[in-house]
Amino acid sequence: MPSGRLDVELRLSLFGLRRSIDTRRFARYQNAVVVLASALLVIPLTLWLLSPAAIPDLAHGNVGGARALADGWAKGEMIVLVRHVERCDHSKAACLNDREGITDRARAVAVGLGARFEQLGLDNADLYNSPLVRAAQTAGYMFNKVSAGDDWLINCRHDLLRDVLAHKVAGRNLILVTHSECMQALETTLQRPTSTFGYGASLFVSTAQPQAPQLLGFIEASDWRSLAFSNLSHD
Repeated sequence: MPSGRLDVELRLSLFGLRRSIDTRRFARYQNAVVVLASALLVIPLTLWLLSPAAIPDLAHGNVGGARALADGWAKGEMIVLVRHVERCDHSKAACLNDREGITDRARAVAVGLGARFEQLGLDNADLYNSPLVRAAQTAGYMFNKVSAGDDWLINCRHDLLRDVLAHKVAGRNLILVTHSECMQALETTLQRPTSTFGYGASLFVSTAQPQAPQLLGFIEASDWRSLAFSNLSHD
């Protein structure tokens, strides 16, 4: 066989071998990319599935949540933490009468919140408030009533759930006018992600199972109008 032809065939053979090797390398590289991409998708999805669910918003057409709230309230199973309305020392608005208290414009919000709770029913409810001026003023305008002031609604980072349950009377709802950090502390204790609550927000906890209280959801002060408790009994 001529040497030239042998050289061509040898080159073709080497080219084929090299192409085969390159193809296998590309296939391995492609598989590695697919595996890596899958891992990048699976890891965040797994973390999302394993992470605690966000606290439900009971407003904006959440009929199931509103029904659960109304039913639980009627049975005296609810605990609600209400954040005080707008504090004056964090606002440029005019103070009501004390810089440590609420703004003048916020008292209307407090009165409106009180009317919403009146709609739920206050005959089977007990009220406590933080002794800080802004919480006491909020409670006063909401319910025309202020408790002596309870320090456990300020120092609430460690034993709040224990203190709350100690004040909950079977068959009676419990209303606590307090602070956003206390609401977040309760979320943490119940192993739920913490939320950012606006002034006058309400966080509801169900004690249908007293040994295992469950966070039912929250309502921001401006969102109560979207709830229609009066229509729930006609569904």
